[in-house]
Amino acid sequence: MKIWFQCKIKYQKEEENGKIKNVSEPYLVDAVSYTEAEARIYEELGSVIRGEFEVTSITKSRFVDIFHYDDNDVWYKCKVTYMVADENSGKEKKITNMMLVTAANVKEAYDRIQESLSTMLVPFEIPEIAQSPIVEIFPYVSEEDREQVIPENLRPLSEVEAEARGVVRPIPPGPAEIAAMNAEDKEAENVRNEEAEEDPFTALSETDEEEFEEEIPAEEK
Repeated sequence: MKIWFQCKIKYQKEEENGKIKNVSEPYLVDAVSYTEAEARIYEELGSVIRGEFEVTSITKSRFVDIFHYDDNDVWYKCKVTYMVADENSGKEKKITNMMLVTAANVKEAYDRIQESLSTMLVPFEIPEIAQSPIVEIFPYVSEEDREQVIPENLRPLSEVEAEARGVVRPIPPGPAEIAAMNAEDKEAENVRNEEAEEDPFTALSETDEEEFEEEIPAEEK
C-alpha cells in the first residue's frame, strides 16, 4: 500500500493583480520515509515554483486511495466506512478510510467514489465529503517510466498547436520526390546548355542583354 505524505510549502506567490503574497499550500507525495518525501517534494516543485520555497512540515496522511480524473484538478476528501468481522471475537467492527477524488462538486465526488469502489465485496457508506486544500499530488514514478521513448505516432506539441491556429506547415519531400526534382533540374540545365551552344544570346539573362547592348558602339547599331 502506498504511503502518502502531506508536505506544507511556504513561498511568495504572485497574484493576478501583481501583488506578492506569502502562502502556505499542502501537497501530497508518495514516498517510503520522511526523508524521501522531503527530497521528492523539492525535486517536484523546484521547476514549478518561482523563487525559493520552504517545507514547513511533513506528516503522514490518512488517505488510503486516490482517484484522479483528468477533467478536474479540485480534490475532495471523502470518508468511507464499512463493517468487517473481527478475527478474534468474530464481532463486526467499523472501518473508516479517507480517500481523495477530483471532481467539479460534492455530488460528482460522491458519484465517482461510488464508481471507483463498485468492486468492493462489502457494503460501504460515504458519510462525509468536503473540498480539500490539497493543491496537487505526486505519485511515485520509476526511472524506467520517466525515460520511456516517445512513441513514433506522437507528434510535437508545436505542430499540433500550429494546426489548431490554422497554420499549415508544408510536408517535407521524401527521397523519391527529391530525386525526381533533381532529375528535372538536371534535364532543364541540359536543355539550356544545348540552346546556348546553338545561339549564345539565348542563354543571356535580361540583365546580361542590357549590359551587352551597352558595350556595342553606337555606330554599329
